[in-house]
Amino acid sequence: MRFAQCPARRSAPLALALALAALLPLPASAADLLQVYREAQANDAQFASARAQLLATQERLPQARAGLLPNLAGSVGVTRTQVDQSSPIQGNRSLDNNNWTLQLTQPLFRWDRWETYKQGELAVLAGEVTFVQAQLDLMTRTAQAYFEVLGAQDAVYLAGAQKRAIGEQLEQAKRNFEVGTATITDTNDAQARFDLATSTEIAARNELEVRRAVLQQITGRPVDELMGLRPNADIPGPQPADVNVWTEQAENNNPQVGLARYNLETAQREYNKARAGHLPSVDLVASYGFVNSSGVIQQQVNVASRYNSAQIGVQMTVPIYSGGQIQSRARETLALADRAASELDFARRTAAQNARQTFSGVSNGLAQVRALEAAERSAQSAVESNRLGYEVGVRINIDVLNAEAQLFSTRRDLLRARYDTIMNGLRLKAFTGTLTEDDLVQINTLLTSPPEAVSQVQGPAKAAAPARAPSSPREQGGRRG
Repeated sequence: MRFAQCPARRSAPLALALALAALLPLPASAADLLQVYREAQANDAQFASARAQLLATQERLPQARAGLLPNLAGSVGVTRTQVDQSSPIQGNRSLDNNNWTLQLTQPLFRWDRWETYKQGELAVLAGEVTFVQAQLDLMTRTAQAYFEVLGAQDAVYLAGAQKRAIGEQLEQAKRNFEVGTATITDTNDAQARFDLATSTEIAARNELEVRRAVLQQITGRPVDELMGLRPNADIPGPQPADVNVWTEQAENNNPQVGLARYNLETAQREYNKARAGHLPSVDLVASYGFVNSSGVIQQQVNVASRYNSAQIGVQMTVPIYSGGQIQSRARETLALADRAASELDFARRTAAQNARQTFSGVSNGLAQVRALEAAERSAQSAVESNRLGYEVGVRINIDVLNAEAQLFSTRRDLLRARYDTIMNGLRLKAFTGTLTEDDLVQINTLLTSPPEAVSQVQGPAKAAAPARAPSSPREQGGRRG
């Protein structure tokens, strides 16, 4: 006789299983682009160096301002003088002197120091622009490394799928050879392609490790799982869709252009400072001191002197002749200013050219994505057609395998075109100085799990059908003689 199990006894193992499951660590979720960028902000060594450089550059302004502010200096002295005199009057003399002095110097007219102060302001502005460039570089480097990891993951997945398809084709060729419906050449050809696919998969896995290491170098920690690009994601195009607008923005707002502009103004200030070597300098000088002297002279005669002194006045220094150094320095700085002007012009042209190229990259990339999407559908149809042709005897297994290989190649090119188009869009905004975290947030909305985005595209085609008797003249030509 069978007895019904008690409900309490049935629930005990379930409760134990739930308790154990609660103690197990939960699987880590895949990281998205924004999370990876936050890690890069906190841990990237290049960005940390740029941040420290900004703090150091900001100190240039107080240092330059100090040349215009009063300078107060103090001095303390203690001396003892001993004189031994033999003639005409014999005797010894000793004198002790204690003194201290405070001196205040306030520049009234020093044109070179004024130019140095203005250069300090320019140095701070240039440092801020350099830091902005470092922020833009961090965003583009992080996104580039992120999508390179995704591309490497796609390559591993596609290489594995293609290897499996070739492996099934190899087994098919071996069975056909055993039953006498194919030659050993078909088996050797399939084996060669399988070995090549194995090598490709190994290389793809090695490339994936390299790309992950590059991303880890930026984020400071290993990132194993990344969210992938959503299939058929609507990649944003450049807005406005006018290359001239982007070119103008690049010429005006590119950080390298801004840095070159500040360098030119700094060079011009340096030329003014060199010419100021002919000008006089005027300072207000004030001092206050105390002197205490005491000693013994001739037959134990004690002397003592104690007094305070104060003075204030204006001091002017006029350069008369310095061996031609001032004129030579002026000519040197003028040539450096001309060089800075040429560098500014080059920076503008480079920024405009980069904007044109990346704008073209986005526009052509979007067109390429649409073309590859159509090519993928055509390749999928070709695989299905070759399968059907194989079943009715007008195609052989190698035709199916070639169609599958074309499908895998098209999918790989499609995924890479999507990544490149997104990166060109980010670079376009970086070249125009308009790239912000909001752009990364917008790209982040295109990502999804699981990380193998390629697996959400239509899956790899199935391998060839089982062995069968040849029914077409093309297959009959492949029999063993």
